Amino acid sequence: MNSSSAGTDTAGVAGPVNERSALQRLLTVTVGPIVAAFLLSAIILAMVGVNPLTYYGYILERSLFSGLGLEQTATRMAPLLFLCASLIIAFRAGIWNLGTDGQFLLGAVVSAATAPLLVGVLPGWAVLAVGFALAAFVGAVWSIIPALLKAYQGVNEIITTLMMSFLGVLMASTLVKLVFRDPNTTVPQTRTLPVEDRLPRLFETSISSGLVWGLVAVLLVHLMMTRTSFGLRLRTVGANPAAASHAGLSVPLLTLATFGLSAGFAGLSGASEILGVAGNVRANWNPAYGLMVIPLVFLARFHGVGAIVLVFFYSALLIGSESAARRLGVPQDFTLVLVASLLICLGLGEYIDHHKRKKER
Repeated sequence: MNSSSAGTDTAGVAGPVNERSALQRLLTVTVGPIVAAFLLSAIILAMVGVNPLTYYGYILERSLFSGLGLEQTATRMAPLLFLCASLIIAFRAGIWNLGTDGQFLLGAVVSAATAPLLVGVLPGWAVLAVGFALAAFVGAVWSIIPALLKAYQGVNEIITTLMMSFLGVLMASTLVKLVFRDPNTTVPQTRTLPVEDRLPRLFETSISSGLVWGLVAVLLVHLMMTRTSFGLRLRTVGANPAAASHAGLSVPLLTLATFGLSAGFAGLSGASEILGVAGNVRANWNPAYGLMVIPLVFLARFHGVGAIVLVFFYSALLIGSESAARRLGVPQDFTLVLVASLLICLGLGEYIDHHKRKKER
């Protein structure tokens, strides 16, 4: 009886302790960094003479409490969701694909250059399918060099993917100015895909159906990485390449597959922006979504549903900050300050959590 009572008492104590530990970790690595980043940004706003409450109030009013703003927020989510799918694959497999901006732009340029030429030649759905397929292919091809260097030479992919990203951004702009330039315009840009030939809108709103495909992409990637044997192989390689090789897995081939899938989704992100919203690409256009999405994926702990929620709030921040900037005279790039603050606070939260767990062990 005494032994049984002791076991019951131990279990009863362990439950609340584990719950408190999980709550503390959530506050340290997720909620805490978000709150700290907003507070830090508020201090910066106050230092330059802008009321932080007014600024954040305009963001909420424009992005969430306005019908048109909410539609714009939902539309902005589409390319960010595809990028989340791209980064979830890479990070869960232990690969740092930091070249998504170059892959994004090249996918966007190729789809923008191809789709208008196919209008009237192929059915509308086929035009969009070809545009998406080419964007994914080009994005994957652009990752071949970092993939081969990582798989067979062990070269750090952080350096190579960043270098290829810079080259991809410059290549995209060059293609727009020289190869794919619309001869009927004075401003360097690709031909424009007519509005009626772009991705259809949802429920008679301005929301692009690219949002749906982005949601599907994130959820499928999440299921692939957590519920399939292929995803397990990729995660095993990322966790311990030596053990994966000892278990008979082909580490180089799985590394190549990770790069190809991740970069392919980055290319799809570019296509969703062009075929769903913009219709063309102008020279020197670079929204730099890739690096912006990285902290969201980390905050979501590489979880698909969590990434979707954070992308929604981040899209609202992007849309709302544009309105707040116009009303209060704050540079639109201040959103990057908030993102940088989030990265700093996220890093500090991870460090504190790691140090605490190490001390407990």
